[in-house]
Amino acid sequence: MKYKSSTLKSKWIKNSWLLKQPDLRRYVPKTMLFNRKNLATMLSMFSTVFFKPTGGTGGANIIRIKKKTGGYQIQYNTVKTYYSTMDGLYQKLKRFSNQRSFLLQKGIHLARTNGNPFDLRVMVQKTNNGNWKSTAIFAKIGSPGKVATNYNQGGKIGFLHGTLSGAGYGQASIGQMEQKLLKLGVSVGRNFERHLKGMREIGLDVALDSERKPWILEVNTRPQFYPLKNMKNKALYRRIVSYAKQYGRYK
Repeated sequence: MKYKSSTLKSKWIKNSWLLKQPDLRRYVPKTMLFNRKNLATMLSMFSTVFFKPTGGTGGANIIRIKKKTGGYQIQYNTVKTYYSTMDGLYQKLKRFSNQRSFLLQKGIHLARTNGNPFDLRVMVQKTNNGNWKSTAIFAKIGSPGKVATNYNQGGKIGFLHGTLSGAGYGQASIGQMEQKLLKLGVSVGRNFERHLKGMREIGLDVALDSERKPWILEVNTRPQFYPLKNMKNKALYRRIVSYAKQYGRYK
């Protein structure tokens, strides 16, 4: 069976869809297209800004920019570089972009589990009877010193309850957060389908900040879940695949 789910690469377009829905807009960090003016604007507003490709996947080519006394520090993978002027920073980022489209996004200070930063993936799939369902939530736990938490950037996969417990959440708080994320996933699925017909799956990357507020970092329209296959307990992987087979995806 051929894969049947519409996909879209542009993070900028997907971001604009979220912003059009008032109950989703509050979960979206401030995001602007990269240019000299917008870089200055974002760094006047926020102490940390992420520079990411509009069409990138897997956490690749993401740079973290931090305001420092008398300048700016950027980090790409584990390498940090310092620029004393906005112009020097802009020229570096412009060369790095190599004329590809990039975004600037407000940096969310990620919650930590047992000392390591993490974000969450909410897997949302459409059933054969036409309903969106959040089928799984798992954590991407960052490798120390890396900018992105992704599995192929050296991160680890964790289960929701253990991860939130390691972040200081009690059982009642974990249950409340889980329900909030499950509802958020379904709401985003419905939103995206209004803009692009034929969509059967999405994956929300959600950050939790120090106030325990969820932020939608991005939405993937062909989300990877294969790392779950390597977990000792494969129940989440099997559940996702059981839905995915209905639209021609088997891994």
